[in-house]
Formats: sequence, C-alpha cells, structure tokens
Amino acid sequence: MSEPNQNVEEEFEREALGPRPGEKGWDKFEVTIAPDDPENPQTWSPRYKWYLTMLGGLLVLNATFASSAPEGIEQDLMEYFTFSEEVAVLTISLFVAGYCVGPLVWGPLSEQIGRRNVFIISFVVYTCFQVGCALSRNTASILIFRFLGGTFAAAPLSNSGAVISDIWDAGTRGEALAFFTLAPFAGPTIGPIVSGFMADAGVDWRWLFWVLTMFAGACLILIIFTLPETFLPILTVRKAKRLRKETGDDRYWAAFERSSDTLSQHVKRVLGRPFLVLFQEPMLIAVTLYMSFVYACIYILFEAYPIVFSEGHNLNVGLTGLTFLPIFVGAVAGVVSYLVIFNPRYIKAQKHYAPDMVPPEQRLELAMVAAPMFAISFFWFGWTSYPTVSLWAPLIAGFPLGWSIVYIFLALFNYIIDAYLFVAASALAANTVVRSAFGAGFPLFAAQMYERLNPRWASTLLGFIAILLGPIPFVLYKFGPIIRQKSKYAPTKPATASPKDKPTDAVENV
Repeated sequence: MSEPNQNVEEEFEREALGPRPGEKGWDKFEVTIAPDDPENPQTWSPRYKWYLTMLGGLLVLNATFASSAPEGIEQDLMEYFTFSEEVAVLTISLFVAGYCVGPLVWGPLSEQIGRRNVFIISFVVYTCFQVGCALSRNTASILIFRFLGGTFAAAPLSNSGAVISDIWDAGTRGEALAFFTLAPFAGPTIGPIVSGFMADAGVDWRWLFWVLTMFAGACLILIIFTLPETFLPILTVRKAKRLRKETGDDRYWAAFERSSDTLSQHVKRVLGRPFLVLFQEPMLIAVTLYMSFVYACIYILFEAYPIVFSEGHNLNVGLTGLTFLPIFVGAVAGVVSYLVIFNPRYIKAQKHYAPDMVPPEQRLELAMVAAPMFAISFFWFGWTSYPTVSLWAPLIAGFPLGWSIVYIFLALFNYIIDAYLFVAASALAANTVVRSAFGAGFPLFAAQMYERLNPRWASTLLGFIAILLGPIPFVLYKFGPIIRQKSKYAPTKPATASPKDKPTDAVENV
C-alpha cells in the first residue's frame, strides 16, 4: 500500500473508532456500541431492515416521481400561465436543480441531528411546497415552489442511501442497493404516465399537485411512525444519556457529545470535502461524468418521447406517458438479473478474497456489459422513430435502455463506495450534485435538439457520446488498481488470494 493511502486509512479509522483500550486517550467511561450490540442497527432483524430499505426506496420514488410529474400537464400549464414551452420545461428542470443544493445541506445536517429528524423536517416543508404549487396563481410562484420543493425532496437522495449503509454490512449491501437503485428510475417513468392520463381525462392541472401533496403526506406519516434513528453516533449519544440517568454517574460520555465543531463548522468542512475529493481524483471525475450523462439522458427522453410518439405517431398525452413503461420494465429486469447472476458471483468472490475486501474493479463487470447496450439503445430508438415505422420498434428500445441504466448505476455506485471507502459519502455527494446539474440542464435544450436535428440524428448524437464515454468502466477495470495506488483518498491493499485460488468468474476473466 502506498504511504498516502495508508495515512488516509488510519486517519479515518481512528476518527471512526477512537482510541483503543490501553492507548493514550482511552476512557472506560466512553460509551460505544459494539458490532454485536442489539442497539447497533446492523443487528436488527433482516425483515425489519428490508422494511426500512423499502421505505427508503419509497421516499426516493416520491421525490423522483414529483420531478417528472409535470411532463403530462405542460400544455395545461402553458395555457393557464401563458408562458412558453421552454418555461414549462423549467417546472421539471428547476425541481431537479434543487437536487444540487439539497444533498449538500441534508447530508451534513443528518450527521448533526440524525437521519430521522432530517427526514421529518424536510418532508414537512416539502409537503407544504406541493400545496404551494397547487395554489399557484403566477409563473414566479410555481417556479419558485418547484425549485424549493426539489431542494427539500432531495433529502432522500442523500439520506436514504445513508440509512442503507447504517443498517447493512458490506456483504449484504449489494442486494439492498439493487432494490434501492430501482427507485430513482421508477419515479421519473411513472410521473408522465400519471400526469398524462390526468390531462387526457380533463382533470384540472392543480389536482396533480394535490396528488403529490397526498403522496408526500403519506410518506411523512410513515416516517414519523415507522422510521427509527439509524445513525450510530446519535444512537451512542442516546445510550450515554441513558446510562447517566440510570446510574446517576455523569462520567459516562459519547465521543459525538465532545465534538468541538459547531454546526456551521461541520457544514463548511463537509461541503468542502466532496469537491476536494472530486477535483483531486481523475478516476472519480470520469465516473461522475459518465453517470451524469446517463442520468441526463433520462430527462432528455421527457422531451424526446412526446416528439416521437405524440407528434410522430399521434398518441394522446395519456398513451404517450405509457411509452415510458418499457424503461421501467427494463430496469426491473436489470435488478432481477443482478440478484440472480451477478450478486452470487460477488459473494463467491468475497470468500476467495477474505479476509481482504474484493477489489472494487469486480463491481465494474456490470457497467462493462451495460455500456454497449446503453449506446445501442439510442441508435435503436433513433433510427426506428420514423412515423412510417411501427411505434413498437422505438417503444421496445426503452427496455434495454432501462436495463443498461440500472446496471451502470449499480456498478458505479458500488465502485465509488468500495474504492473510496472512508470518504465514500463525500465522493457520492459530489457525484449527486454534478449528476443533478446535468439532469436539470439537459432538458432545457432537448426539445430544440430533437426538433432541429430530428429524432434520428439527435438520438444518434447521444449514442455517439455514449460510445465516447463507454470505455470508462473498461479502462478503470484494467488500470483501476494502479490508479488507486496513486490516489490520496482511495485506500488500496493488495489482494491476498493467489491467482490459482481465485474463482474462474472473477473480474480478471470477465
């Protein structure tokens, strides 16, 4: 291991665990929660942990559903507010732009007041902003409420993943993350379906926001009554307070109670670290760029699909919303195939590399399969988008598209976590901000691009960009170990398993 990596690993390990018995600074009255302690969230029953995982996914689904929901009522909004199509697109883009701000606030705040409190605060305000959208009377109000709504709806994007990391160990995190990864793609595909049929039925556009209000309110009730605190430092503080009360001995203390950082200092440190890590890590920049482009393509389709299916094939708004369904079905197929095929391979690899962790490059095999599939999907969609060609041809292109998107995100999310380990939260925060910026910006020019270039060449352009970025997982698979050895933030240990002991389906043989 290189010296910089070792120093980083020791620094963060000491920060997380504190002094050991017998070491300088150790205090027998310091309260901790051991890995096998019933108060440790990772010891909770699998059934309960799966419920919390599904709840976290539901909260993300809520946020992403709200992001794309106005797609089906854009014409109604344009008629009521008398603004242009470009401004109508802002009702989606500004909501996603809120995702750039929210994670930088909710992540650090959850490490000060706990995950549960952040969820409650954010969803109370988020629900109120949905009411504001429903009651909007002018352009400024609905755009402002959409942006602020997205900012508060972003809490699950950062904290639901944190809850999953709190309750699952590395060995089982892959399965939980597979289900969780489905939520960010299910929401955007369901949104246009619901709003499209509401618009087609002649329902007033305000009712869409009342539906979002009720959905957010239902999630808030579930949070209040069923979501416990999962952040270990906060749980340790509660244990210390309980021991002081039960024993009458005020010498019991938790490390988190003695933190000298104020909230503002903590926020500054945490806000700075994600971008410090990002700008110093070419590997993370490459992964973030690829994921951001893939994520932006999802929101580009909200402008491309109506051009192809509404204008080209004369589908009404409701049926055009249904055209997003193959993307969701493909995403489900991707999750199922991951659980059946790839996750067992990874578990097998864990046994061969034990006691060391599996090299992060093992995660990239999913992206290596998905990268060509993602690019091909756009060529397929584009060159079958002629009005004279059966609509089933471009429609079915959504299936491999959804499948490949899930594979890419599963692979690269896990790769970031495994590669950056002790600064994974910062790496993911930077990734989320950049990805959300792409998702907010690309729809603003998507309609013009598809109208001026036509759907064939616009989709071809996206396909060529996908081909250009597609080699990233292949390059990291081959050169990742070398890059990580030179990295300041990616602790690297050589694998102890000898080549003859490695499974035949290990990453070297993919």
